[in-house]
Amino acid sequence: MAGPLVGYRVLDLSRILAGPWLGQLLSDLGAEVWKIERPGTGDDTRQWGPPFLKDGESNDTTESAYFLSANRGKHSICVDIATNEGSAIVRALAQQADIVIENYKVGDMTRYGLDYESLRKLKPDIVYCSITGYGQTGPMKDVAGYDMAIQATGGLMSITGESDDMPGGGPQKVGVPIVDILTGMYSATGVISALLHRERTGEGQHIDMALLDVQVSVLANQNMNYLTTGTPPKRYGNAHPNIVPYQVFKTRDGSFVLAVGNDQQFRNFCAASGLTELATDVRFLTNTDRLYNRDQLIPLMDVHLAKQTTRHWISMLEPVGVPCAPINRLDQVFAHPQVIHRELQINLPHSSGAVAPLVGNPIKFSRTKIEYSKSPPLRGEDTVHILKTVLKFDEARIQRLNDRRIVDTGTHPRHSSPGRPD
Repeated sequence: MAGPLVGYRVLDLSRILAGPWLGQLLSDLGAEVWKIERPGTGDDTRQWGPPFLKDGESNDTTESAYFLSANRGKHSICVDIATNEGSAIVRALAQQADIVIENYKVGDMTRYGLDYESLRKLKPDIVYCSITGYGQTGPMKDVAGYDMAIQATGGLMSITGESDDMPGGGPQKVGVPIVDILTGMYSATGVISALLHRERTGEGQHIDMALLDVQVSVLANQNMNYLTTGTPPKRYGNAHPNIVPYQVFKTRDGSFVLAVGNDQQFRNFCAASGLTELATDVRFLTNTDRLYNRDQLIPLMDVHLAKQTTRHWISMLEPVGVPCAPINRLDQVFAHPQVIHRELQINLPHSSGAVAPLVGNPIKFSRTKIEYSKSPPLRGEDTVHILKTVLKFDEARIQRLNDRRIVDTGTHPRHSSPGRPD
């Protein structure tokens, strides 16, 4: 059975990560996604390498790994929206689309007649999603937003990293651009909800997504820790502000995660690890007790757990239902039997002649199975096809537009100097 969004068309005017992540997710769900890129250079992330995709002879292609991470399944159309003819082409495509995604600065799209108000006059039921750093309104609406800046402004870095009084202490960003990714995911929820509203009412609408809004929203229990006490949470490194023991412990040959979530799990841990006396110690009977007495409990566990290997502790604790895990590198992750079983790595033939190793979508439908029909595109590889089939342009017109650099038909060599426009 076809994916749940088959038949819907998405005009993706975004670049970098948050918007492209949304577009890729919609493509995975079956939508046809037209990615509009800058002639000559394309999406900024095409130059964000090394590393680059390798061909069959282990030579670098021009395709950055970063670009590959967020653009699977899309059709690349290179059009210069700063020209009258280019913006007219994109407006014509918008009239054939159900969804528009853009992540330009507030007001930029108005210059090209590609803002929501302009497009809804042409297509009243359009679902239009704008993604910015700080939103379409407010005192910071005109400030450019970048993931790390949002992690700092929105409080995430204040609770991430080792405690200030520990070696290496201080604020840290998350190891991936998590705010961009979460914004793409929240935006997908917004877009699909707007489509459901349109199905019921026939109305389109504008969705205003801000990275800062998402960042603040996802702080979850840490938000409530502050709002219920008035005291800003501090950094605990790999420990947990509300649960003990729930952190990384060193072993004889490395480290592992121990995530004791309730009092029964703590008793099971004590029995399986040989620390039976801790289970009846009045300082540690409940999670609340353990929180108050964290500084007394953790040193006792540190000394004991360091005596055996990571494998030993996991083999002892996992069978009795105590949550624990090794800390894997990515090579170990993709070799993990569960990751292999869940088909999280996929390989798709790429237009460069290489095979692109990609990460599959984690959604598992019982009927509308996700299908991966298209690798992340070469810059402009679908320009001719979309202009011909959707807008009915003839070869001569497309060639004239290409000669004038209004469009880019993607006729560039397979290999060139990595990271440079060809």
